[in-house]
Amino acid sequence: MALGCLLGRGQTAGAALGQAHFVPKAKRVIYLFQSGGPAQMDLFDPKPQLEKHHGQELPDSIRGKQRLTGMTANQKTLPVAPTKYRFTAHGQSGLELSEMLPNLGRVADELCVVRSIHSEAINHDPAITFLQTGFQLSGRPSIGSWVSYGLGAMNRDLPTYIVMTSRGGSGDAQPLYSRLWSSGFLPTQHSGVKFRNTGDPVYYLSNPPGVDRETRRDMLDDLAALNRQRYDVLGDPEIQSRIAQYEMAFRMQSSVPELTDVSGEPDHVLKLYGPDVKKAGSFAANCLLARRLAERDVRFIQLFHMGWDHHSNLARDMPRQCRDTDHPTAGLITDLRQRGLLDETLIVWGGEFGRTIYAQSPEKNGGRDHHPRCFSYMLAGGGVKSGLVHGETDDYSYNIVRDPVHVHDLNATTLHQLGIDHERLTFKFQGRQYRLTDVHGRVVREILA
Repeated sequence: MALGCLLGRGQTAGAALGQAHFVPKAKRVIYLFQSGGPAQMDLFDPKPQLEKHHGQELPDSIRGKQRLTGMTANQKTLPVAPTKYRFTAHGQSGLELSEMLPNLGRVADELCVVRSIHSEAINHDPAITFLQTGFQLSGRPSIGSWVSYGLGAMNRDLPTYIVMTSRGGSGDAQPLYSRLWSSGFLPTQHSGVKFRNTGDPVYYLSNPPGVDRETRRDMLDDLAALNRQRYDVLGDPEIQSRIAQYEMAFRMQSSVPELTDVSGEPDHVLKLYGPDVKKAGSFAANCLLARRLAERDVRFIQLFHMGWDHHSNLARDMPRQCRDTDHPTAGLITDLRQRGLLDETLIVWGGEFGRTIYAQSPEKNGGRDHHPRCFSYMLAGGGVKSGLVHGETDDYSYNIVRDPVHVHDLNATTLHQLGIDHERLTFKFQGRQYRLTDVHGRVVREILA
């Protein structure tokens, strides 16, 4: 353990398990979370035969006994609204994608699209919390925190888990709370560190006037000595976490400015990410930073992009949202591939649930309501099969008819690619062993290369 610290790979004793259960396929994850719930039938799940049912009532045999949200529970009719967008087969795999995703179409042979994800949560906050923590109520550790706790750091000068947020130019933006990247009951050093969209990426990168780096170093050494004395008295592991976080903050004063200075990126690389790449806080700019973080061996990188909650004005807002995300996502995949990083980086793209095939508020230009029974996720790199479609929904993209994949299964598979057995990554809290997948989850081996 001491040797690991001297080599720059260690953490505070007992802070993390620090060892994979088996040989991993991926070294890191870039999780592109699309907050609000993208409509699967408009992007990834073509249903061309639905046009003949346009405007008809959704059959009771399809809806079954599913409860509706409060936004459509009193709607008199549930008219079927097929997508307005054309789907095209791409690449050697023939993977079908919406015309709203032309750039992803160019990297289709790198993609694995899972059309059969499902969840229980029907409203945004519990659904997002469930995706991130495996539980609908807040207080549990996020997936990035579990990874940090299980595997520890690869780069001692940057946090193991970094979060960035952006907002699309359309649609309702559901609020994002820091508890979504919190460590919950795990030691606090495993919480995600959020980069700000304006100004310094994190607070206090610069020393106060009159305080140089040597003075700050002396102050931290004295503070660490006091904290160690307190730890000898109380034995509180949070004191150890505090020491580790102070040290990380000190190192970040050097590592973060270098990381976020993209002035040296050549034009041909910037063009991969689209016209917004130089706009601070945009999804494109965050995707470029995600690649730079991957190069520096940050283990879990998470981008939250808001604006997918299209209850109305779908025809106006969906194209805008896709313009924000399609080009940068494809650019990130291409950039990682060109640098030899894609095979060791698992990319995960998706939201908290899907959308209904029936129209909501048709008198207000029409949108789609929340739909947890089936939605699509896109994966790339990191040991998953490429050019693959897994799972199938019914003719209305309303129910799963083949190869269902639960949220717990998705999380179990993500951990598996990092070399973690989701059933063995546990933490004892309040008298019982907890894990990200609770008492559920299976690895979706059908999508693994």
